[in-house]
Amino acid sequence: MKRTKSLIAAIVFTFASVACTQISVKEVQERNSKTLPDIEIWPQLDIAVKKSDDVEARVAAVLTGMTLEQKIAQMIQPEIRDISVEDMRKYGFGSYLNGGGAFPNDNKHATPQDWIQLAENMYQASVDASLDGSTIPTMWGTDAVHGHNNVIGATLFPHNIGLGATNNPELIENIATATATEVMVTGIDWVFAPTVATVRDDRWGRTYESYSEDPAIVYEYSKAIVRGLQGKPGKNFLGDSQVISTVKHFIGDGGTVGGDDQGNNIASESDLFRLHAQGYVGGLTSGAQSVMASFNSWHGKKLHGHKYLLTDVLKDKMGFDGFVVGDWNGHGQIAGCTNDNCPQAANAGLDIYMVPTAAWKPLYENLLQQVKDGTIALSRIDDAVTRILRVKIRAGLFEKPSPANRILSGKTQLIGQQSHRDIAKQAVRESLVLLKNKNNILPLSPNVSVLVAGDAAHNIGKQSGGWTITWQGTNNTNEDFPGGSSIYDGIKQRIEAANGTVELSETGQYKTKPDVAIVVFGEEPYAEGHGDVEHLDYQRGLKSDLALLHRLKADGISVVSIFISGRPLWMNAEINASDAFVAAWLPGSQGSAVADVLFTDALGSMQYNFSGRLSFSWPADPNQATVNVYDFEYNPLLPYGFGLSYGDENVLPDNLSETYEKSITQTSGATLFTGTMQKPWELRVFSGHNLQDITASTATVDNVYYRTVDRVVQEDAFRLAITASNNNSGVQIASKNYFREDMSAQAQSNAVLSFMLKPESAIPNEVLLSMNCETVSDTAGSCAADLNIAEALLALPKNEWSVFTVDVQCFVQKGVTFENMVVPFQLGSKEAFTVSLSEISFTFNQAHEANLSCAD
Repeated sequence: MKRTKSLIAAIVFTFASVACTQISVKEVQERNSKTLPDIEIWPQLDIAVKKSDDVEARVAAVLTGMTLEQKIAQMIQPEIRDISVEDMRKYGFGSYLNGGGAFPNDNKHATPQDWIQLAENMYQASVDASLDGSTIPTMWGTDAVHGHNNVIGATLFPHNIGLGATNNPELIENIATATATEVMVTGIDWVFAPTVATVRDDRWGRTYESYSEDPAIVYEYSKAIVRGLQGKPGKNFLGDSQVISTVKHFIGDGGTVGGDDQGNNIASESDLFRLHAQGYVGGLTSGAQSVMASFNSWHGKKLHGHKYLLTDVLKDKMGFDGFVVGDWNGHGQIAGCTNDNCPQAANAGLDIYMVPTAAWKPLYENLLQQVKDGTIALSRIDDAVTRILRVKIRAGLFEKPSPANRILSGKTQLIGQQSHRDIAKQAVRESLVLLKNKNNILPLSPNVSVLVAGDAAHNIGKQSGGWTITWQGTNNTNEDFPGGSSIYDGIKQRIEAANGTVELSETGQYKTKPDVAIVVFGEEPYAEGHGDVEHLDYQRGLKSDLALLHRLKADGISVVSIFISGRPLWMNAEINASDAFVAAWLPGSQGSAVADVLFTDALGSMQYNFSGRLSFSWPADPNQATVNVYDFEYNPLLPYGFGLSYGDENVLPDNLSETYEKSITQTSGATLFTGTMQKPWELRVFSGHNLQDITASTATVDNVYYRTVDRVVQEDAFRLAITASNNNSGVQIASKNYFREDMSAQAQSNAVLSFMLKPESAIPNEVLLSMNCETVSDTAGSCAADLNIAEALLALPKNEWSVFTVDVQCFVQKGVTFENMVVPFQLGSKEAFTVSLSEISFTFNQAHEANLSCAD
């Protein structure tokens, strides 16, 4: 452990000398005690991109010729699913975006040419003055957070948590440069990256989007990635192969109470700077041209409406002269605001409203009126538009050819090109952290017999995590990753080249007893909101992966565990059951590189050593979600900076404690859908016997149309639109491969099936809520039941969300056997019906209050 402690000491010194030179320890203590704003905490930054007289003169000239309508349009950023090319021609929006899981033509498998064509069409409409009188080019923003992750075939790099473990800023800059190239091929100008959160509570569902709990790494990485995306200020800054970067989310998103996504950060102002602002210090000094406001609050006030932080601190004191863009309808969360009416955000310093859904149009109209009646000063509008124009001019958007005619546009061979995949493989190798290596079992010889097991072994989507093609990273198959490789692919290639034998079995069943088993398992993909957890106990109450490890160990097989996760988790039992344990994080599309480190060559020579080191402390119990380096009391299982290399003495025994004080109440019931499907359930739309899996944000089958929508947060609900048909049509939640699941607990304790719904049309005469434990058809059998809930739905308000509950005894009495559940939820109709649904689950002790009760 001496090497680890030395590393920590070195990093503490680096952080103290580099990131916090502005204030002394005494000043930190004094300012921690203050409750009033203290602007002197914040530095005046030496920003690499300086104001230029030429640029400012051009900005002023363009601004002078603009109407108020044109100015407001520059401040509106709609989403591609909610505007048309004609809308762009009419309004001349300053920018637009594709949200996670949004694609040209609503097609998940849109080609790079489809992306280019949409970019070209939107650009040409924006410079067409025939309707709006404006020739100002628009710009397209996208979430390219670990590569150009919305585009099929792009190189997907490890998520930020894995990159933090490499502690290699030069590698990060190379990754950003490669990402910028692939983005520019599709004609897109702007990426919403990097995320520079310093995570203090690992229960947060965006922990994997953070490089480290240590502000020093965040500071250095932010500088590097901004340089890689935009280029270094000078001759080639924001040139033909660079994109506009966005440091996000300003500020404190990684420090909310309880790790609550979009929650409240109550840090002192000095800690807000010392811990949470270092990514902005790094990124802005490198010349980042945009900053995204955060969903979270600071001491109860939402950042989208926080004038002190957005204007007084960020713009005036720190000297940021680019623009501040909002996050997905984040302005609507400000007290007194809605998605379509929020002058408070502009007055606070927001320059661009990110406003997906149809709310963009009334927001546009309201902002116009609010300037005319003096609610928003014209000078504030002019300041916002000046900042937008300044960035567009710096980026050369007025001079660059249209998207289809730019230097890199259409060179699709650059998307997923080998040099980029080689960078990704390097990142995978350097991000792996070896936590346990009993008896130096690693590295393995490739000429042995190996069993590869676990549901992440041959699953590129699972190893890539959230923000992977779809927003949550779900509903992807290996076929969605041309040019990618699974962890199994690399193992197989290594072993077969050395004349060893390899067998793949997700469940760990084998034909011939192997010499060693490599088990690849971990968290299911998730993104913001849906990734929040109550505790860090891996698979609490399920422990199916632990059962697999125990079964292999009982057979006398040595076990090497490869753990896929977006955060450190408490898994002492799984570590105990492993001879070697590797934290692989979320390695992205090039999983084969894991084998480069695990195996020697055929002659026994080491190829690559383990060099990754923990950038997050590893918890000693499930409640230790807030253990962070530099804490006054610091007792993790494994400290920040820990990581074994080959030949190091193993430090983790086989008898780590597997018990703890359960201070966290486990949620009762069974959750089916919370914006993402919960394992083992899958979502399908159906029309009669014709079913289609949901693999994107939209889907159509015969007379049924499905689309994700927002209820509280992004895509936490879906809309179902059914046109009249002879078939019962709708949506179905079913077990994977229609395997019978034991849900006997949900038939007891006065449980109800609960879901939120919003009727958006007239209620048909028949709306069938169904369960099925025998067949997958819509015809009730001896173990299936339908309830017509139409009459009960009539009592609910139209176009408003309501909770609807049904006593499960209604289904039990009709013959449904919960011990063999196949379809726990199905909603359908033969008549035309449009409804939105969210939060589908079973809950206990609610039957007496159910909307539909079947009590004897």
